[in-house]
Amino acid sequence: MSHLFSERLETERLVLERMCRENVDIDELYRLYSHRDDIEEETEFLSWDPHSTPKETLEFVTKSEEKWDDASDMSYVIHPKEGEDGGGEIAGNCGLHIDWKRRTGTLGIWLRKRFWGRGYSGERADALIEVAFDHLDLELVAVTHGVGNKKSRRAIEKYVGRFGGKHDCLLRKWVPMDDEVNDVHRYTITREQWETSREEDES
Repeated sequence: MSHLFSERLETERLVLERMCRENVDIDELYRLYSHRDDIEEETEFLSWDPHSTPKETLEFVTKSEEKWDDASDMSYVIHPKEGEDGGGEIAGNCGLHIDWKRRTGTLGIWLRKRFWGRGYSGERADALIEVAFDHLDLELVAVTHGVGNKKSRRAIEKYVGRFGGKHDCLLRKWVPMDDEVNDVHRYTITREQWETSREEDES
């Protein structure tokens, strides 16, 4: 089923390339994922911790390849296009986790701090949501953010609202984080809402 996924996606300002050893340099990726300035702030609300060794980064990429092959996750490295500030650099990574039984895709993203505030989150969300509904024939796209993550909330509310989606609920004790299990807010967009929003844009 891995042929379902596109190795490369392009948006107006971004290139999304498959997360795999052919497309990333493990040592470069490790430098971005390891303990450096800003990493604690960047991962504060994420379920993964900064990497301690290049081996950990290699395992992360290998796992992404395996999930791609079994069609449970499509994971991409985010590059701003040439002409953008930081064009060609790794700005972060993103993906869509797929639950085929529920016909649901769940969005995820990590961005380096220097790339915050540019609207990249919404831009890659637009691309992956289109893939979810138009190419993978899913019925629902979901996304969550940790309680207190105001930046993610603003970005999510903007693109979810653009497609007619809504805030569903607060999921208590949902995401394991170190010694705690954190609450998250869940938002969803249905296929019908997405199709309606697209028809309205075209009219």
